[in-house]
Amino acid sequence: MAIRIVLAEDEAIIRLDLRESLQEEGYEVVGDVGRGDKAVEMVDELRPDVAIFDIKMPGMSGLEAAKIVSDKKICPVVMLTAFSQREIIEQARDAGALAYLVKPFQKTDLVPAIELAIARFAELKSLSGEVAALGAQLEIRKLVDRAKGVLIDKHQMSESDAFSFIQSMAMSQRMKMGDIAEQIIAGKLHP
Repeated sequence: MAIRIVLAEDEAIIRLDLRESLQEEGYEVVGDVGRGDKAVEMVDELRPDVAIFDIKMPGMSGLEAAKIVSDKKICPVVMLTAFSQREIIEQARDAGALAYLVKPFQKTDLVPAIELAIARFAELKSLSGEVAALGAQLEIRKLVDRAKGVLIDKHQMSESDAFSFIQSMAMSQRMKMGDIAEQIIAGKLHP
Protein backbone atom coordinates (compact mmCIF):
# COMPACT_ATOMS: atom_id res chain seq x y z
CA MET A 1 0.00 0.00 0.00
CA ALA A 2 1.41 3.38 -1.01
CA ILE A 3 2.43 5.92 1.59
CA ARG A 4 -0.14 8.72 1.63
CA ILE A 5 1.14 12.31 1.58
CA VAL A 6 -0.36 15.77 2.04
CA LEU A 7 1.73 18.42 0.33
CA ALA A 8 1.63 22.12 1.24
CA GLU A 9 3.65 24.48 -0.96
CA ASP A 10 2.54 27.98 -1.93
CA GLU A 11 4.33 28.04 -5.29
CA ALA A 12 2.06 26.12 -7.69
CA ILE A 13 4.86 25.13 -10.10
CA ILE A 14 7.02 23.68 -7.31
CA ARG A 15 3.97 21.96 -5.82
CA LEU A 16 3.12 20.35 -9.18
CA ASP A 17 6.73 19.28 -9.74
CA LEU A 18 6.95 17.85 -6.23
CA ARG A 19 3.65 16.01 -6.68
CA GLU A 20 4.96 14.38 -9.85
CA SER A 21 8.25 13.44 -8.21
CA LEU A 22 6.45 11.88 -5.26
CA GLN A 23 4.13 9.91 -7.54
CA GLU A 24 7.08 8.70 -9.62
CA GLU A 25 8.63 7.39 -6.40
CA GLY A 26 5.48 5.41 -5.60
CA TYR A 27 3.91 7.74 -3.06
CA GLU A 28 0.24 8.68 -3.16
CA VAL A 29 -0.38 12.42 -2.86
CA VAL A 30 -3.84 12.50 -1.29
CA GLY A 31 -3.99 16.28 -1.16
CA ASP A 32 -2.02 19.37 -2.03
CA VAL A 33 -2.61 22.97 -1.09
CA GLY A 34 -0.89 26.35 -1.14
CA ARG A 35 -1.91 27.65 2.31
CA GLY A 36 -0.73 26.61 5.75
CA ASP A 37 -4.14 26.88 7.43
CA LYS A 38 -5.73 24.73 4.71
CA ALA A 39 -2.86 22.24 5.04
CA VAL A 40 -3.68 21.68 8.72
CA GLU A 41 -7.37 21.15 7.85
CA MET A 42 -6.40 18.72 5.09
CA VAL A 43 -4.08 16.72 7.35
CA ASP A 44 -6.75 16.63 10.04
CA GLU A 45 -9.33 15.35 7.56
CA LEU A 46 -7.26 12.98 5.42
CA ARG A 47 -4.91 11.55 8.11
CA PRO A 48 -1.97 11.00 5.75
CA ASP A 49 1.17 9.00 6.55
CA VAL A 50 3.36 12.10 6.00
CA ALA A 51 2.88 15.84 5.60
CA ILE A 52 5.34 17.94 3.59
CA PHE A 53 5.12 21.65 4.42
CA ASP A 54 6.91 24.63 2.96
CA ILE A 55 7.98 27.05 5.70
CA LYS A 56 6.70 30.25 4.04
CA MET A 57 3.00 30.06 3.17
CA PRO A 58 0.00 32.38 3.38
CA GLY A 59 -2.68 31.78 5.99
CA MET A 60 -0.28 30.12 8.40
CA SER A 61 3.41 29.41 8.19
CA GLY A 62 4.62 25.88 7.68
CA LEU A 63 6.25 26.10 11.11
CA GLU A 64 2.91 26.88 12.77
CA ALA A 65 1.21 24.14 10.76
CA ALA A 66 3.95 21.64 11.66
CA LYS A 67 3.55 22.47 15.35
CA ILE A 68 -0.20 21.82 15.24
CA VAL A 69 0.15 18.54 13.33
CA SER A 70 3.03 17.38 15.53
CA ASP A 71 1.23 18.26 18.77
CA LYS A 72 -1.78 16.24 17.61
CA LYS A 73 0.57 13.36 16.68
CA ILE A 74 -1.27 12.86 13.38
CA CYS A 75 1.72 12.14 11.16
CA PRO A 76 5.37 13.05 10.66
CA VAL A 77 6.15 16.40 9.09
CA VAL A 78 8.90 17.06 6.54
CA MET A 79 9.79 20.75 6.17
CA LEU A 80 10.58 22.11 2.75
CA THR A 81 12.25 25.49 2.40
CA ALA A 82 14.69 27.67 0.54
CA PHE A 83 16.28 28.67 3.86
CA SER A 84 19.14 26.76 5.42
CA GLN A 85 20.06 29.09 8.28
CA ARG A 86 20.61 27.31 11.59
CA GLU A 87 17.94 29.44 13.31
CA ILE A 88 15.23 28.32 10.87
CA ILE A 89 16.34 24.70 11.08
CA GLU A 90 16.07 24.91 14.88
CA GLN A 91 12.60 26.46 14.59
CA ALA A 92 11.55 23.58 12.33
CA ARG A 93 12.93 21.07 14.81
CA ASP A 94 11.13 22.80 17.69
CA ALA A 95 7.90 22.77 15.67
CA GLY A 96 8.16 18.98 15.48
CA ALA A 97 9.54 18.50 11.96
CA LEU A 98 11.26 15.14 11.64
CA ALA A 99 13.11 15.90 8.39
CA TYR A 100 14.17 19.02 6.51
CA LEU A 101 14.76 19.59 2.80
CA VAL A 102 16.39 22.72 1.36
CA LYS A 103 15.26 23.91 -2.09
CA PRO A 104 16.40 23.27 -4.68
CA PHE A 105 16.69 19.66 -3.58
CA GLN A 106 17.52 16.59 -5.60
CA LYS A 107 14.88 13.97 -6.20
CA THR A 108 17.27 11.52 -4.52
CA ASP A 109 17.00 13.56 -1.29
CA LEU A 110 13.22 13.29 -1.16
CA VAL A 111 12.77 9.57 -0.45
CA PRO A 112 15.34 9.40 2.38
CA ALA A 113 13.79 12.45 4.06
CA ILE A 114 10.30 10.94 3.90
CA GLU A 115 11.39 7.50 5.04
CA LEU A 116 13.47 8.97 7.87
CA ALA A 117 10.50 11.04 9.06
CA ILE A 118 8.23 7.97 9.01
CA ALA A 119 10.75 5.89 10.98
CA ARG A 120 11.35 8.64 13.56
CA PHE A 121 7.61 9.15 13.98
CA ALA A 122 7.09 5.42 14.60
CA GLU A 123 9.87 5.48 17.22
CA LEU A 124 8.33 8.50 18.94
CA LYS A 125 4.89 6.86 19.03
CA SER A 126 6.42 3.71 20.49
CA LEU A 127 8.29 5.67 23.14
CA SER A 128 5.17 7.67 23.96
CA GLY A 129 3.27 4.41 24.52
CA GLU A 130 6.04 3.08 26.75
CA VAL A 131 6.08 6.28 28.80
CA ALA A 132 2.31 6.07 29.29
CA ALA A 133 2.56 2.43 30.36
CA LEU A 134 5.35 3.20 32.80
CA GLY A 135 3.35 6.10 34.21
CA ALA A 136 0.38 3.81 34.79
CA GLN A 137 2.61 1.24 36.48
CA LEU A 138 4.06 3.93 38.71
CA GLU A 139 0.58 5.08 39.75
CA ILE A 140 -0.38 1.49 40.63
CA ARG A 141 2.82 1.08 42.60
CA LYS A 142 2.05 4.28 44.55
CA LEU A 143 -1.47 3.02 45.32
CA VAL A 144 -0.15 -0.34 46.50
CA ASP A 145 2.46 1.41 48.69
CA ARG A 146 -0.24 3.63 50.24
CA ALA A 147 -2.44 0.60 50.85
CA LYS A 148 0.48 -1.23 52.45
CA GLY A 149 0.95 1.81 54.70
CA VAL A 150 -2.71 1.65 55.75
CA LEU A 151 -2.42 -2.07 56.52
CA ILE A 152 0.81 -1.54 58.47
CA ASP A 153 -0.59 1.39 60.49
CA LYS A 154 -4.13 0.18 61.14
CA HIS A 155 -3.65 -3.57 61.30
CA GLN A 156 -0.05 -3.85 62.54
CA MET A 157 0.99 -5.95 59.56
CA SER A 158 4.57 -6.24 58.36
CA GLU A 159 5.32 -4.80 54.93
CA SER A 160 5.66 -8.25 53.37
CA ASP A 161 2.40 -9.43 54.99
CA ALA A 162 0.61 -6.30 53.75
CA PHE A 163 1.87 -6.90 50.22
CA SER A 164 0.91 -10.59 50.39
CA PHE A 165 -2.58 -9.62 51.57
CA ILE A 166 -3.06 -7.21 48.66
CA GLN A 167 -1.70 -9.76 46.20
CA SER A 168 -3.85 -12.64 47.50
CA MET A 169 -6.99 -10.47 47.55
CA ALA A 170 -6.34 -9.45 43.95
CA MET A 171 -5.94 -13.07 42.89
CA SER A 172 -8.94 -14.41 44.85
CA GLN A 173 -11.25 -11.61 43.70
CA ARG A 174 -9.80 -11.56 40.18
CA MET A 175 -9.09 -7.87 40.41
CA LYS A 176 -6.06 -5.75 39.76
CA MET A 177 -3.78 -4.96 42.68
CA GLY A 178 -4.39 -1.25 42.11
CA ASP A 179 -8.15 -1.75 42.51
CA ILE A 180 -7.66 -3.72 45.73
CA ALA A 181 -5.29 -1.01 46.98
CA GLU A 182 -7.93 1.67 46.28
CA GLN A 183 -10.49 -0.30 48.30
CA ILE A 184 -8.05 -0.63 51.22
CA ILE A 185 -7.23 3.09 51.14
CA ALA A 186 -10.97 3.94 51.06
CA GLY A 187 -11.55 1.68 54.07
CA LYS A 188 -13.82 -0.69 52.13
CA LEU A 189 -11.51 -3.71 52.46
CA HIS A 190 -9.50 -4.89 55.43
CA PRO A 191 -8.11 -8.15 56.80
